[in-house]
Order: sequence, then C-alpha cells, then structure tokens
Amino acid sequence: MKPHILQLNPILVPSINARLDELYTMHRLFEQADPDAYIATHGAAMRGVITGGHTGISRSLMERLPALEVVAVNGVGTDAVDLAYARSRGLPVTGTFGALTEDVADMALGLLLATCRHLGAVDRFVRGGLWPKFPQPGALPLARRVSGMRVGIVGLGRVGRAVAERVGAFGCPVRYTDLKEIPGVAWAFEADLVQLARDSDALIVCAAADQARDLVDAAVLDALGPRGFLINVARGRLVKEADLVRALQERRIAGAGLDVFADEPNVPPALLDMDNVMLQAHRASATEETRAAMGQMVLDSLAQALAGERPAHSLTT
Repeated sequence: MKPHILQLNPILVPSINARLDELYTMHRLFEQADPDAYIATHGAAMRGVITGGHTGISRSLMERLPALEVVAVNGVGTDAVDLAYARSRGLPVTGTFGALTEDVADMALGLLLATCRHLGAVDRFVRGGLWPKFPQPGALPLARRVSGMRVGIVGLGRVGRAVAERVGAFGCPVRYTDLKEIPGVAWAFEADLVQLARDSDALIVCAAADQARDLVDAAVLDALGPRGFLINVARGRLVKEADLVRALQERRIAGAGLDVFADEPNVPPALLDMDNVMLQAHRASATEETRAAMGQMVLDSLAQALAGERPAHSLTT
C-alpha cells in the first residue's frame, strides 16, 4: 500500500505531480470543498504533508495527523510552521533551501535595473502611443545608471551573496549588514542598517529572517535619501510599508522594486499608480527550472523521512 500524503498547496510542475501520484496516495486538500470534514475522515492515515512557505501548517492541523512523519515545505519560508511543536514530536520540517538562490538573485538585479532605468514607465509610454505624440528627448526624465552604484545588502545569506556577485559584475561596490559579521567574505560589513542605507545608492533586502519585521522603516529610508532605491526580494514585512509609501509619495527616496508585500496578495493601493515603483507578484523563484528543482527536493524529503532517515534539509531533527 502506498503511503498517504496530504498536499496543502498546488505544485505547478506536471512531472513532479506525476511522480507524487506514482509513489503515494495523494490527498490534495486545496481541491476539497470542505477541508475540515476531509481531515476528519482521512487525517489519521496521513504520513506526510506537502505545504508552501506562505501556507505552512498549524499546530492544530498537525495534531489531527497522528501518523505524520514529515512536513515538506515547497519553499524556504517556515514562519507559518509551528517548528517548536514539530520538534516536540520529532517531526522533520524540510525546505527547498538553495534551489531558489539564483532565480531570486536574478529578480533582485532585474528589479534594480528596471526601477533605475524606468523600464516599466517607458514601456507604458510606448505601448500607450505617447512616443509619436511626444518625440522630443525631454518627454521622459533621465534614468539612473546602475553600473557603479553603491549597493547595500540586508542579509548576506545564499541570496545576498548571489546578489553581491551579480552587482559586482556591474562594478558596484558592495557593503552588507547581518546579525553579525561573516568571516571570509569579500564584502565589507556594516552593523548599523541606517548607516548602511546612508552609504548606499541602492539597498537590497535579501534577509531570510522569518520572525523579523519592519527592519526598513522611515529612519532607514530617510538615510537612503532622495536618490536612493529600495529593492525587496525577501519578506514583505521586513519593510514598514506605510513608511515606504510615504517616502515614495514625498520623493524622499527615488524608487522601489518590490516582489514581496506584507499582506499578499494585497498591495498598498498607493503604489499602483507610481511610475517610480516596479511591482511583481512574489515571482522571484517562478521559473520552470527552479520549481522543478524544488519539487524534486520535496520528493527527496518525503522519501528520506518515510524510509526512517533524517531528511537532508530538515530544520527540526
């Protein structure tokens, strides 16, 4: 008999879904009209859970799964998982750590380029038929050069380092802040985030701090200044959105590129009409290659745990 697996979020890679169906009896809770009743009927049989970083899994749901042996998070965020409870039960909670690094770093660079060079605003200008009506060079404001910008990175984990390497290829001097100085890296450490912002033309938020919030507030934005840009590919709540909106409205910073928001999928309405803001729908890891790699890591985690092994990417065991 195949093990029963409870899936809380879709996986968008057909080959991964086919493999899951081949190996396991899959219970896709997101397809059920009455999830609570479904768990009451089937929960006792579930040996594994697949979830997403945003959805996670609550203690109350885990308590209804007495045979549970592993929680496989298809992502890197675990703040929506009750890790303490999982540890108390000896349950491995795994993530797809490392699989997202290159794509998220690419998105950070793309947002920096798009925001500084006004790619979104100029695209709308051309598509809207305005270029023939306003062909003069002064119809559009001059953009900002990215090459050589001073870049500050908030959080020098896997993604932060990949971003530093990319902007370094553009001749950008890089400094970073983190919980502490990281030995052996090529970039200078700055303990004070406000000072880092003051010394940066662009501040790129890469921190994987699941429990932190409001790291970037009005003081940091004012230090970044009217020619500074903010890029966030980490967690929306790491930026105090009300302060960011005001700073953009009042032109106290030059612009922002945002892939994440505090209350997704809800974006502060004031941002929608700003030409100095580039918006994405939490899509930094949304490539075929990365999602396939993430799905394979989920498969590996399930197989390892159900074979009685410690999964390679467990955070709790």
